[in-house]
Amino acid sequence: MALIKSISGIRGTIGGKAGEALTPVDVVKYAAAFGTWVLQTTQNNTIVIGRDARLSGEMVSKLVAATLQGLGINVIDLGLSTTPTVELAVPAKKAGGGIILTASHNPKQWNALKLLNDKGEFINDEEGKLVLEIGESENFEFEQVTKLGKYSTADYLKKHIKAITSLPLVDVEAIKAKNFRVVVDAVNSSGGIAVPMLLEALGVTQIEKLYCEPDGNFAHNPEPLPENLRDISRVLEKGKFDLGIVVDPDVDRLALICEDGSMFGEEYTLVAVADYIMKNKPGNTVSNLSSTRALRDVTEKAGGQYFASAVGEVNVVKMMKEQNAVIGGEGNGGIIYPELHYGRDALVGIALFLTHLAKANLSMTRLRASYPNYYISKNKIELTPEINVDEVLVQMQNRYKKQPVNTIDGVKIEFDKEWVHLRKSNTEPIIRIYAESDTNSTAEHLANKIIGDIKEIISEKA
Repeated sequence: MALIKSISGIRGTIGGKAGEALTPVDVVKYAAAFGTWVLQTTQNNTIVIGRDARLSGEMVSKLVAATLQGLGINVIDLGLSTTPTVELAVPAKKAGGGIILTASHNPKQWNALKLLNDKGEFINDEEGKLVLEIGESENFEFEQVTKLGKYSTADYLKKHIKAITSLPLVDVEAIKAKNFRVVVDAVNSSGGIAVPMLLEALGVTQIEKLYCEPDGNFAHNPEPLPENLRDISRVLEKGKFDLGIVVDPDVDRLALICEDGSMFGEEYTLVAVADYIMKNKPGNTVSNLSSTRALRDVTEKAGGQYFASAVGEVNVVKMMKEQNAVIGGEGNGGIIYPELHYGRDALVGIALFLTHLAKANLSMTRLRASYPNYYISKNKIELTPEINVDEVLVQMQNRYKKQPVNTIDGVKIEFDKEWVHLRKSNTEPIIRIYAESDTNSTAEHLANKIIGDIKEIISEKA
């Protein structure tokens, strides 16, 4: 069992002892902490909540709503929704904050409270620490019976989709004219409702639904990585569809599959959408340190400037605002399009990508071949309590001090056009090791070399 308390929210497995997993006691404690923080900082007594379809979602949602009401906060419950939909609804409803009940790409035994400020954006490091402090001190006070908050429900998904189809760079007529044949894998979560609804609004009529029943019984590991997408790949291999669309449980990550069943590459979701945006609105781009160099290449070719942020959506958003980026996101398939809102949004990513594909008049494989080819080897090392991760990272920095090294988030080591990024995960007890090169074998060789170095350092300290 696990409970991870971080600035990005409270995440844990369901069941077990309070304080050691995400139990009802922990849900109430941190919902109360966040509600208290919202009241103290905004004097706004309205919070929007929404959830994905995971099995514990309804239970956790009821606990959160009742706790907030106990603080005198009015709750607007979007019910089964998506992360970007909640993000859009918070400012639209003039709320003081939002809580999304989702563990994103984690397996079904996990759930989490993801916390939004009054702009519908994830709270930052300083704000997250304050929420955790309130939670640890249990410094919250509940209201008298006559001052309990009100509970109401709302459906904001249609408004979200309308906002997307109204964007100047989303061309519904161009998409409709191509008569795309699309397969959708929504891992039996809320994307099973949202993605087909969006596609229909974009004029797509030939939609094959795969795992689109939002019952929380994830049909495969919900992280949209190639090894988890074999079923949709097999459907596309038969040659009857133009592309496949895959989203994670809360619909903030987008992976695409080519017409022959091959992977477009989750790193290239952002690259392709950015290419389309910059063809129409040149400007700067941002992704995190663990994302592909291809975005930099495409940006510079279009006359813009590329910037790399620390890993984490809040860090990408901060740099996007600082650099006035026209598009940004993360290499895990997360598209952030400021024209709509500052949050990863698979739905706006789908609409922009389909417009791009329609206007390029290319197949998925030919479009993918038009971009610089890089390969990222993504690896991880499980942590044990006795491992001092910070010390390991310092040792690695020293080992490669002759190479360009970036330490704003872990350690990123540059080797000409190759790189390796080592960092401690904010959401799981692991060290992530990402390596990129121009071939898969060299990227894996580089990653394995670094993993060997880390294991050597750990064994020396043992």
